[in-house]
Amino acid sequence: MSLSNFTFFDIITNVVDIIVVWFVIYKTLMVIKGTKAVQLLKGIFVIIVVKSLSGLFGLNTLGWLMEQAMSWGFIAVIVIFQPELRRALEQLGRGKLFSRGMSQEENENEHAVEAISKAVSYMAKRRIGALISIERETGLTDYIETGIPLDSKISAELLINIFIPNTPLHDGAVILQKNKVAAAACYLPLSESPFISKELGTRHRAALGVSEVTDCLTVVVSEETGGVSLTRNGDLHRDLSAEEFKDMLSKEFSHLNKAATPTLWNWRGKKNG
Repeated sequence: MSLSNFTFFDIITNVVDIIVVWFVIYKTLMVIKGTKAVQLLKGIFVIIVVKSLSGLFGLNTLGWLMEQAMSWGFIAVIVIFQPELRRALEQLGRGKLFSRGMSQEENENEHAVEAISKAVSYMAKRRIGALISIERETGLTDYIETGIPLDSKISAELLINIFIPNTPLHDGAVILQKNKVAAAACYLPLSESPFISKELGTRHRAALGVSEVTDCLTVVVSEETGGVSLTRNGDLHRDLSAEEFKDMLSKEFSHLNKAATPTLWNWRGKKNG
């Protein structure tokens, strides 16, 4: 059949059909990503390859075994991977499987905000000093290399445990990179600004110092007062309430456009040293 026999509607229908199939496959891969089902796909691929080669080289016994594996494999998949299938059906029932929903990055950002907020709130109430830098566009690899590498998932419990006094990692900064705790006990450059208040300690000076040379967001919990501060682009925002802190952190993690960023950081009066 030549291409001329296809109408414009047929071409559009076929294109839409291909796009929908690709989208379904993509979403399915996103659902099984990081689960045992990934190994299943590898196993299915191996069986198909072996089946093809057995037919090509006349290996009848091996081909028969592969046919049996493929015939009974469907039932085995249902039994072995019941949790993954249930999760996919639950997401489909909630309308999240094929809807735009939250991307993996957005989910990770939301988790990071919750973990950091919980940890900071806990440490502020108990006056546990903390210094946390969050990498943005400018890389912090040079500072990460000065500390102890962790490469761990962000959790409130981990952050709190790091800054407990007299523990091996409590002295220095924690650096978060790509929604992971990249390293702890890192050294940050101290600000040399003469306008910093004398009442501010080393943590605040380090937070301001790194904010003057990078675009990172740095969180400071005062050991003396329990006050929570944020620094970015050389600006220091002090004595934030738990609600203010979480709100500012959430907006930073939501990747607002550059035009909205000055409004974000000026909504609360700037309190420099």
